[in-house]
Amino acid sequence: MESLSKVHYSVPLFIYVPVIAVFVYRSFAVLHNTAGWFFVYLAAGIFIWTIAEYLLHRYIFHFLPKSKWGLRLHFIFHGVHHDYPRDAKRLVMPPSASIPLALLFYFLFWWLLPARMMDSFFAGFLIGYLIYDMTHYAIHHGNFKSRIMKSIKQHHMLHHYSDSTKGYGVSSSIWDLFFQSGFKNKK
Repeated sequence: MESLSKVHYSVPLFIYVPVIAVFVYRSFAVLHNTAGWFFVYLAAGIFIWTIAEYLLHRYIFHFLPKSKWGLRLHFIFHGVHHDYPRDAKRLVMPPSASIPLALLFYFLFWWLLPARMMDSFFAGFLIGYLIYDMTHYAIHHGNFKSRIMKSIKQHHMLHHYSDSTKGYGVSSSIWDLFFQSGFKNKK
């Protein structure tokens, strides 16, 4: 099982960039969306990803099961990342988790959204996911000059090294502000 939880950071790009390209193509060639509506739906998908990222991290990745096998599964897929936060093979979501989640979200959105909106929306959702994965990898291994990226890194490092019951937003802390699960500003 543990081998299913390790992945090189580039793997999600190889899997999802072609999928995103198909959805973008379908949005224009099959659904005949205009560029304006395409970008509105795409932005909506990215925005909804930010909420999904927060909720998944807070309520799924930090859910502690009661059963022994559940605890082991939790440890393999997220707990070990907290024990070894610099392990480069545990910084992006492995396909064994991301593909089933992507399919689950696809069918949820397919059921909820108008057909015309679906492909560009889901392309945005997947772009949001890739931004999350690449940001998470960079946070753990990059040194930033940008004030924004330094702030994002600090927020996530506080989650790892100060209090793992706060700071669930990885690529953005906006939902931690909204749900009041962020860190108090130190003055």
